[in-house]
Amino acid sequence: MEPLKHECGVAMIRLRKPLSYYQEKYGTWMYGLNKLYLLMEKQHNRGQEGAGLAVVKLGTQPGEEYLFRERAEGTGAIQEIFDTVHSALGAVPREQLADPIYAEEHLPYAGNCMMGHLRYSTTGKSGLTFVHPMIRRNNWRAKCLTICGNFNLTNVSQIFDAITSVGQHPRHVSDMHILLEQIGHRLDREVERLFVQSRTFGLEGMDITHYIEERIDLANVLRQCAPLWDGGFVMCGQTGSGESYAMRDPWGIRPAFYYVDEEIVVLASERPVIQTVMNIASEQVQELLPGQALLVNRQAEVRLEQIVDPRQQQACSFERIYFSRGSDKDIYQERKALGRLLTPAILRALGGDLEHAVFSFIPNTAEVAYYGMLEGLNEHLNEEKLRLLQSGRQLSTEELRQILALSIRSEKVAIKDIKLRTFISEGKSRNELAAHVYDITYGTVRPGLDSLVVIDDSIVRGTTLRQSIIGILDRLSPRKIVIVSSCPQVRYPDYYGIDMSKMKEFIAFRAAIALIKERGMETLIEQQYQRALELRQRPETEEVENVVKAIYAPFSPEEISAKMVELLRPEDTRAEVELVFQSLEGLHEAIPHHHGDWYFSGDYPTPGGSHLVNKAFIDYVEQDHPQHP
Repeated sequence: MEPLKHECGVAMIRLRKPLSYYQEKYGTWMYGLNKLYLLMEKQHNRGQEGAGLAVVKLGTQPGEEYLFRERAEGTGAIQEIFDTVHSALGAVPREQLADPIYAEEHLPYAGNCMMGHLRYSTTGKSGLTFVHPMIRRNNWRAKCLTICGNFNLTNVSQIFDAITSVGQHPRHVSDMHILLEQIGHRLDREVERLFVQSRTFGLEGMDITHYIEERIDLANVLRQCAPLWDGGFVMCGQTGSGESYAMRDPWGIRPAFYYVDEEIVVLASERPVIQTVMNIASEQVQELLPGQALLVNRQAEVRLEQIVDPRQQQACSFERIYFSRGSDKDIYQERKALGRLLTPAILRALGGDLEHAVFSFIPNTAEVAYYGMLEGLNEHLNEEKLRLLQSGRQLSTEELRQILALSIRSEKVAIKDIKLRTFISEGKSRNELAAHVYDITYGTVRPGLDSLVVIDDSIVRGTTLRQSIIGILDRLSPRKIVIVSSCPQVRYPDYYGIDMSKMKEFIAFRAAIALIKERGMETLIEQQYQRALELRQRPETEEVENVVKAIYAPFSPEEISAKMVELLRPEDTRAEVELVFQSLEGLHEAIPHHHGDWYFSGDYPTPGGSHLVNKAFIDYVEQDHPQHP
């Protein structure tokens, strides 16, 4: 209901033919750049704080630049970086610009290896310094490295210690800068291995360079680095000499898909993006498997390597519910199933009274779940009609008409009206404006008679519910407002990419704490705090319990939902309000192949997740819990 920070998006392209091939077949040597632009724009939903691209040219001579990068901040970053690219090319005379040979030899961005990134900060850090791709320069092309990724690592301090123990001195401590130094160090070692090997064959001068660049193997680099990475990630990178890689975490938390033909290699964070940009069927797009890397060498030869053994599959379910484009055929059906499976819970909330109920959704991401909800309700209503028709009693024509006329009343009640302007920072003004983010369609509800059921994809902080949604729906004077979440209660922070890390941000957690205080159980908070302090001494790589689970354990989901209503319901609300959530069982039934449910269950797939949630609880008790001494 309030926007979460999205997952970052990645896009990678490797052209497998000379630029002249694309000029002849497609009318432009900028075929790859154009495809990269589309891949990034089609994934704009995944990142709006910044964007960047990097292009590597092959065949450059010493003294010529071979790695070009552009980065920008803000929601218009994609357009800005490509405007910069086209501005640089626009200064070239038309006949030279149309010549692929001239472009390959002299023009910037006229390369075969390229990758793009869309950024959503998961650390709160901003500025171009933190916008991908990042570069580690070197006078050896093979040692020059640029990387980007969709990830968040839970054990950055462990990686930092590992690279400083071999003498490195990073200038930044962000996870991306640490990774750049770690991978870059191993890349140096790989180049040096081949250098020594080349000398045993008596090679000299540029023959050594060619020997190295033709044989460098990034799988060797990744196998030295990746075992240290705890978290969810899709890492992409390319060297100045033309090697490219993309690797997925061994738990399969973050998604990656690719397509390969004789002309091009394409990788992106989402399948339908590749389908649309390349105009291909979904069956032609492959999923990068957990722990696997897609590698393309300087000669444009493609191979897959298992870098790290796959772990228990924990693909992120929130990715399917919220972040990915609903145009993916599987995601579309999964989101519909989430809505359909809520039918029994909705009927309970309404006391079975569908005649006096209006159904709608919170725009825009819940729309697909809404269609599934309507399907489930219509199926129930059809069964009810069948029961009435088969009752054995002789029915009059009017009674038959009444039965056949029974239908689900669906309306577009809520309308996304304006965006909250961030320059208004003063609390009262901001809250007043927030109340108008949504508008309503008047006349859709019979005042005092109808219940109003609205579905959304998730309820995390509850801010928009309290400041806008409940109040705006109450203006229609419904008898009851039922707000339905297509996913379960979001109870725990995510440490693998989504920006939600403080316990107090979660309305479910605040509700559980309120119930603990209400029932005189405050000792439970102190017990779990002491347990968290004890577990903090354990190594980051050791599995530990999630102490926050015990905070929720004494209460049923229904009790927590009822307390959430008390905390979120504005005082002047006239209608009764109820929250209905998807069950964990329903989540897994709807999304059977994406088992990562740690936001809801607290079952983190890696040791780092449990360590960090315990730290978040310690921070809550020490900073935000007033009863703590």
